[in-house]
Amino acid sequence: MSGRNSPSQSGLDCPISECAEEGTPLLLTPQQAKHDELLYSRFSPLWKRLILAMVSFCGLIPLFISGTFIPCIPQISEDLSTTGTVVSMAVSVSIFGASVGLLFASTYSTFYGRRPIYLSFLPLLIFGSLGVSTAQNVTQLMIWRLIQAFGAAPGLSVGAGVIGDIYKLEERGGAMGIYFGCVLLGPALAPVVGGVAARYGSWRLLPLSLGAWGVLVFLVMYAYFPETSHPGERGIDKMKHDGNPNATWTRWLPVMLNPLRPLGLMRRPNLLFVCLAGLFTLFTDYALLVPIAYTIGKRYGIADEAVIGACFLPAGLGNMIGAALAGRFSDSIIVRMRAKRGGVWYPEDRLRGTLPSALILVPISIWASGFITKYVENKRVGLSLNLVCLFVNGLGVDFVLAPSASYVVDVMHSRSAESMAANSAFRSVIMSALVGGILPMVENYGVLATDLLSGLAALIGFGLLWVTIQHGERLRKWGADEGQYRGD
Repeated sequence: MSGRNSPSQSGLDCPISECAEEGTPLLLTPQQAKHDELLYSRFSPLWKRLILAMVSFCGLIPLFISGTFIPCIPQISEDLSTTGTVVSMAVSVSIFGASVGLLFASTYSTFYGRRPIYLSFLPLLIFGSLGVSTAQNVTQLMIWRLIQAFGAAPGLSVGAGVIGDIYKLEERGGAMGIYFGCVLLGPALAPVVGGVAARYGSWRLLPLSLGAWGVLVFLVMYAYFPETSHPGERGIDKMKHDGNPNATWTRWLPVMLNPLRPLGLMRRPNLLFVCLAGLFTLFTDYALLVPIAYTIGKRYGIADEAVIGACFLPAGLGNMIGAALAGRFSDSIIVRMRAKRGGVWYPEDRLRGTLPSALILVPISIWASGFITKYVENKRVGLSLNLVCLFVNGLGVDFVLAPSASYVVDVMHSRSAESMAANSAFRSVIMSALVGGILPMVENYGVLATDLLSGLAALIGFGLLWVTIQHGERLRKWGADEGQYRGD
């Protein structure tokens, strides 16, 4: 089946936003339930899994790009005759490029659809990667890193929108868990790959390999990826429906849209609280992994880059297992609570599954790592216990992030890609500033103080999630003039 042709859409005479009044909590009428069944049965279960695999593969790329770069900084600085401090600025450039790309990709995917955005951005990833591999000075490196990160951005925002397009409410959490498991696998695998490359090869092989990866992904997406947007919900579809004379030429001439528009969604308290909770939770992951060479590595005499990179693997394994379990767990909560309320859906039910991890697994794992690193001198015992802490932290982080992402898609379904982009971009900008202070804090105050403070921040995230669950309806109504919420 060609990706240029979507499955049959017979029986869908209007978008669901026009067939059912938006609002939450929502009790579906039999007519609305039948319409939803038709809408989400456009793709067979097998075809949904293939689409999920494609967008998950794309989601792996962005964080993999940044993760492989870090272990190579000393080699790059020597090759380009500069300092590691200057080269490390490319990490911030990459975060900035990805954040801007997220906003552009999500805004235009809402107007044109998902497929055109993937096919437009992936060539930028390919050429950016080739440019990085051939950079002869720092300026060229920065420019090509910016283009590379911009081209990879749809993997972090449009992918979540695609999942919202094809999976109904009761199935969405499991699919989102698989997607986030792949996204967070990038930071776990990338340092291993980067460390091996830095020790046994050239840093230039990494971006070259990413360019080849981009070519493969582009060919697969071009051949098999269909348009998943709901019938009539794209901006261009609405222009045609309204009889706009510009609807014809907007198919092939670009339309100027405001890429900062999604950030306006962060004025909604429930979305802001969930975003900040994810930020504080994910920060514990960075607090453990970013300075690992100066904490666990220094404490137990590990200097080999490849071995340091391998220490990231337990966190990645925890991410993978946590994402898959958390998604299905949140789906089961939705089904159970919906039945308990006689069919009424309360979106914040999905967030209930995040509370045990936000309260227990995440803070305790980072506190335990801090105490172990400071007080356990035996290398074998200390390293083994720390690896367990990294695994538990990775597990707990995904038990918070995966249901939170599904919640954002649930309540902002018609703007799912934009809401995910706003969430990710807002979080990335703040995270880039926070991450820059991790190593100085470890050096000045020690690993234990750093880990204790990070765990306390995670508890703030727990508080924000609890407030959202308890007062969700009131928070959703606050600022609802931005647009109506939508339920499935």
